[in-house]
Amino acid sequence: MPNTPVNPAMQEKISNIQNSLREQKIDGWLFYDLWKRNEFTQRILELPRHQMNTRRFFYFVPASGEPRKLVHSIERYNLDHLPGEVAIYLSWQSLNEGLAKLLKGVKTVAMEYSPENAIPLISKVDGGTIDMARKTGATVVSSMNLVQLFESRWSEEAYKDNLDTAKILRGIVDRAFGFMKEQIRGKKPITEYDVQQFMKRCFDEHGLITQEAPNCSVNANSGNPHYEPTKEIHSPLHEGDWVLIDLWARKNKPDSTFNDITWVGFLGSSVPEKYTKIFDVVKGARDAAVDYLTTSFAQRKPVHGCDVDDVTRKHIVAHGYGDQFIHRTGHSITTDLHGSGANLDNLETHDERLILPRTGFSIEPGIYFPGEFGVRTEINAYITKDNEVVIPGEPRQQEVVAILK
Repeated sequence: MPNTPVNPAMQEKISNIQNSLREQKIDGWLFYDLWKRNEFTQRILELPRHQMNTRRFFYFVPASGEPRKLVHSIERYNLDHLPGEVAIYLSWQSLNEGLAKLLKGVKTVAMEYSPENAIPLISKVDGGTIDMARKTGATVVSSMNLVQLFESRWSEEAYKDNLDTAKILRGIVDRAFGFMKEQIRGKKPITEYDVQQFMKRCFDEHGLITQEAPNCSVNANSGNPHYEPTKEIHSPLHEGDWVLIDLWARKNKPDSTFNDITWVGFLGSSVPEKYTKIFDVVKGARDAAVDYLTTSFAQRKPVHGCDVDDVTRKHIVAHGYGDQFIHRTGHSITTDLHGSGANLDNLETHDERLILPRTGFSIEPGIYFPGEFGVRTEINAYITKDNEVVIPGEPRQQEVVAILK
């Protein structure tokens, strides 16, 4: 079987990986996979989707020099689209010998590994394989910052598409609240599921796609951050109810990125003070995060995901609701709703990854009272290549919507 010619774009990507390795002072990046469990390896190396991957393979990209491959005999052609010489193994003994040769003289090697599983999303390589790499004498370090560079940054087209999607979603928020108002005023029955399906139809109307249906949570259900109505399980909406809607979608094209927003409203003509009080605290935390990001990037200061979480959490703690803020401040957004970049998190994980230019993420602090209600306001932020902080879909929510006003 003849070798597949190496695509010039892939050759350029390998060169960029090597530049990044030298900048981070890492000797090489050891890509590994079996049964397509490591999606980062699959995507970064652009492995053909139709290709079987039933045997272990390694692809080593050194900081300088030619990459090297280690593949099983019956899948010897799987990495032919990549540059570098190939070594073929058959037995487990020859696998160990081949890996030792692959990493000979290598002091530090990056793999999809997170010390003590601090960033679970990055931990794609099993502990036994990490042991194998260490047995060669190499020190295994996390590839988390490398993964960000080659997985999480948006193209310029993706950024422009996201601005369009954000504008559409912002309009759907108003339409959803209008739908609730029309049904309630008309004395017609309406449920969380009805609102969810209304928003889904709006997505379809605009050619947007989503991983899961959007969310509408009423009263106590909004106190559960991951509540989702279904056709079988949902609650009705009535005048006097508290409502939270969370909607996320992207354009139906390969490189498009998600937009993900949350708004809250009250099914009445005026909003009770118990809701506005909590909303103002959450809004203050959200805006404190935006201010911190804007100032830091304008001054070219490094910002870690955990730093932003600290800002929002400090604001909510200062107002006496720290115990009710039970999740991270935000998550990375890419072509996946929950992307592989830095999360705004110093609660569930200690995310020390830098927030990079050309990446996007959510900012969504919340305060929850289980069995009663919850308040969350969610916006997205994008850092341009010029370190400008952009909030797609402005204006962000400034007050609770009085839906029946």
